[in-house]
Amino acid sequence: MPSAASEAVRAASRALSGALEPVIGQVYFSPECHARYAALGFAPSARLMNGVALPDGPAYFTSRGSLLGQVCGQLVASAFGVFNPAAVIASVTFGWTKTDAETIRAARHDGGVAHLRRLLGPEPDGTHIVAEALARAVDACRPEGRPLFAGTISVPAPSDGLGRVFAYGDALREFRGDSHTAAWISAGLDAVEIGLLTERYWGLAPKSYVRTRAWTEEQLDEGLERLRVAGFVDETSMTAAGRSARERIEQATDDQTAPFMRALGDDAATVTGILASWAAVVRSGHGYPSNGPQELAARAARQG
Repeated sequence: MPSAASEAVRAASRALSGALEPVIGQVYFSPECHARYAALGFAPSARLMNGVALPDGPAYFTSRGSLLGQVCGQLVASAFGVFNPAAVIASVTFGWTKTDAETIRAARHDGGVAHLRRLLGPEPDGTHIVAEALARAVDACRPEGRPLFAGTISVPAPSDGLGRVFAYGDALREFRGDSHTAAWISAGLDAVEIGLLTERYWGLAPKSYVRTRAWTEEQLDEGLERLRVAGFVDETSMTAAGRSARERIEQATDDQTAPFMRALGDDAATVTGILASWAAVVRSGHGYPSNGPQELAARAARQG
């Protein structure tokens, strides 16, 4: 059984992740980013979803993939983990005909920070506190086995307050993402299976959210059958065994964040509170979906 201290770290880590996500994940819904990508030759925002602008697919894969450098689509697909490699490879191959890694990486950062400035102001209350704490947390993290995290720290952080918040927050977001990939791979799942299992863990309809990862109907049906054979799902729902397996993956992800949670120490609650207040403003300004992955995960934890 996990110790009380371990449970406390897990709870604090999930709270921080939930508060951080809209403040950093907004980079993928940022009209300021989309305009910069369009200027490089990509399509503009694909469409609006409840007032939130969605990114062009190739621009998304190429801009986030640029954290890894000027690399092939196969490597981007490997690092992202949950997407159909065919979609990633085609998008990145196309992307490198329009731009280079350094240029689109700068567009991504500048657009993400500009989006925050528009929604939060040039230096919202608590900026210095959050920037210093996140910098300390990033310094406590090691890069082995975490390619996207390593990519985020491969260039110096900027000197301005919100720029530092975004850079360090992006690093921690990718650290947790890399850790999550390590957790589900270690649990013996593949990319289709973790997507399908996560849908049911979040309380979503089967083959709904996972469709955004570009898997075919046949691939999804085959994945569901593998989960059924494993005893993780039945015809209509997730089984107790499936829920337990999925929660163990989340706990393993939480546990890997322990180094940066220790580095934050007593500041974790303060930083989480500031980020949560910013996240509410970002959502209200249609800068991030109102019912994103972190909210669904929190609801699953409460219902579990």
